[in-house]
Amino acid sequence: MKEATGELNMTVITVIAIAAVAALFYAFVWPMIQRTIVQQTCNAYGPGYTAQEVEAGESDACQTSSDKTSCWICKCDKAKGCTGEDINADRK
Repeated sequence: MKEATGELNMTVITVIAIAAVAALFYAFVWPMIQRTIVQQTCNAYGPGYTAQEVEAGESDACQTSSDKTSCWICKCDKAKGCTGEDINADRK
């Protein structure tokens, strides 16, 4: 019986550790990866575009479906040489 209890304890500890690693990844690493991908997309539009996450409806360039609460746009910074306008980075 003691061996079964010990195995159960190790299983619980393992599940908690996996959940903690997954939570840290989702909270810290995934947003950095996502921003890097969008920034590379913005760089393709030319100099002066920077990635910016905005709330749905906050920008005319951000046309999102009703199930999303935010989207990414490529913000045009005229001081950095951008001559266009904001572009929705989520579009396919």
